Amino acid sequence: MGLKKFAAGLAFTASLFAMGAAKATDIEVTHWWTSGGEAAAVAEFAKAVNASGDHWVDGAIAGSGDVARPIIISRILGGNPMGATQLNPGHDADELIKAGLMQDLTDVAKKENWDGILRPKTQLASCTVDGKVWCVPVNLHSAQWLWTNRHVYEKLGLQPPKDWNEFVADAPKLKAAGIQPMALAQGWPVGLLIQDLMVAVAGVDGFVKVYKDRDLGVAGGPDFAKVFKAVEDARSMVDPKDMTKQWNEAVALVITGKAGGVVHGDWSGGEFQVAKMVPGKDYDCLPGLGLTPVLNTGGDVFYFPKSKDPKITEAQLKMASTLVKPDVQVAFNLKKGSLPMRGDVDLSAANDCMKKGLEILDHPKSNAVFPNDVQMLDRDSLNQINDLMTQFFSTPAMTAADVQKKFVDIIKAAPPMK
Repeated sequence: MGLKKFAAGLAFTASLFAMGAAKATDIEVTHWWTSGGEAAAVAEFAKAVNASGDHWVDGAIAGSGDVARPIIISRILGGNPMGATQLNPGHDADELIKAGLMQDLTDVAKKENWDGILRPKTQLASCTVDGKVWCVPVNLHSAQWLWTNRHVYEKLGLQPPKDWNEFVADAPKLKAAGIQPMALAQGWPVGLLIQDLMVAVAGVDGFVKVYKDRDLGVAGGPDFAKVFKAVEDARSMVDPKDMTKQWNEAVALVITGKAGGVVHGDWSGGEFQVAKMVPGKDYDCLPGLGLTPVLNTGGDVFYFPKSKDPKITEAQLKMASTLVKPDVQVAFNLKKGSLPMRGDVDLSAANDCMKKGLEILDHPKSNAVFPNDVQMLDRDSLNQINDLMTQFFSTPAMTAADVQKKFVDIIKAAPPMK
């Protein structure tokens, strides 16, 4: 009799477990986080969603956002939507929202006071169309960083560079020692490098005047002439044949000491962390290339395509809420290298690079936080600029004056943002 009761108890427990498991909803999540640091970070999101009672089905798309975005958008337009998808702040999803294909998150945002707890304000603003919230910002990424390997310089008897100018000045010594002065990846990282130089050399105001206000006088003027001279300096530090295919491969050259440094976003910090390197000891991270400490309001957001299944809709709204919970924000961003969207979280475990970013972001008198490129200029124009800069790097005969003139033409032809 005891065994029968025990067996019955096991059966009852199993039935309860089955009932609980049945309530879990699979939610396919597409994203392009596939490098070492990115994979470690996205695992934190997956863990949190699974702990909420639903099931994260990973839909990673290999390659960059430029590869993933068209795939993501075509799936949604083609009637085969995922449950959730990563995109960047900006206007990539405007047409999908207009077509009624995205889930409205306004009720969740109001209930949880996203407008009050998420910063900077521009991030949630980029998710807001016609007064409604359509996406959830999960981090703040900034692009303007110079990352250098301290050991490379110290072994040559050099002080690690403190800014872009010292980085350029040390380049011939690294070349003489058989070390690539600067690592660079093909494609969008080239455009990112140029933008970073625009901000560092011409300043935030100059960059915003050109990208947002379409000021052709500034774009074709002396301040931007200095920018393209700096681009020439950059071109002298990397042979086109040494450019890597992926951004994380360029960062890996710096981590392994095969290159002195790389100009790239703060997501590079996740790669250094995976390599167990310590900022200030093994490497340096210099916001604004050490010239102009700034943060642009880039980052990642999640959209949720509409579903006819009420269970998926419920899971989507739960996931949107989960991604901005304090403990989830900390766990994800510490591994991603980005800054959390909330200012009320415990970041005692933050490394020196994250602390530098937070100091800029949260300084009471800071005016060094500015919009991301996709918040000011359309994606097609940005791609044209990337193509132009890639051509410049592979064409020694092309002068700084040549590229500046073509750059002005692209800005002049760019359509107004909505």
